[in-house]
Amino acid sequence: MAGSEADHDHPRRWPAYAMALLMLGYAAGKAAFALQARLGFPGGPPVSAAEAEGYFLDPALAQWTASASGVLGACVAVVTVTALGRRAPRTPMLLVLAAMTLAVLGGGGIMALDGFVGIGVGWRWYHGVLGVAAIALSVEMFRSYAAATRRAAG
Repeated sequence: MAGSEADHDHPRRWPAYAMALLMLGYAAGKAAFALQARLGFPGGPPVSAAEAEGYFLDPALAQWTASASGVLGACVAVVTVTALGRRAPRTPMLLVLAAMTLAVLGGGGIMALDGFVGIGVGWRWYHGVLGVAAIALSVEMFRSYAAATRRAAG
């Protein structure tokens, strides 16, 4: 009961800010690899040149695109806790957040599965922990936005 009152009076903003930082870290890592025209992610498993050869995009272009998606994700995360974002049409914002959550679920899920079980990608256990944390942050950001805008609409 006290938790629901606290949520009503003070929407949780920290999950969105933490997700924005995580997305900016992702964007920076992808930009670093784009500058090297390499696939993969710094700190994660490398992608060999032979594997990259079958890729449908140039590695640098693919990494710059991924970097831009990280910046966009960070912007979306911050918008969810701003007055402008809270006044945006709820349904389109929820659709954007759902798509973002599904993307994080996919990437974080692979990191967690490979980090804890091992499916051959090369992620380690600490990558798995990061994947689980990213999923939890994304779900909580979605939940927080949905709850805050439901109150505002109702």
